[in-house]
Amino acid sequence: MEITKLQNEVDEWIKTIGVRYFNELTNMAMLTEEVGEVARIIARRYGEQSEKESDKTKDLGEELADVLFVTLCLANQTGTDLQKAFEEKMRVKTARDKNRHRENEKLK
Repeated sequence: MEITKLQNEVDEWIKTIGVRYFNELTNMAMLTEEVGEVARIIARRYGEQSEKESDKTKDLGEELADVLFVTLCLANQTGTDLQKAFEEKMRVKTARDKNRHRENEKLK
């Protein structure tokens, strides 16, 4: 699915179910909170922290989807075309990193 389609789907949901967008500052705080929830799962499930019983039922996919949803909200309300931005980012990264990672001894 194209990112543009996702942005449109989120916008339609906000307009029909969500009433309105939270302001950008609130959404930034919410994004930070959601990223923190992802970090908690990663640190405890894949890192060195022990996982609490209450954390074992947390769904990483659900938390990543929360991050994506709020990111799409922020893009919509700031007039950012994420499809275009992502395509440009991939072009820049490909040009910049074409040989960089292959030549990195740490990755061999």
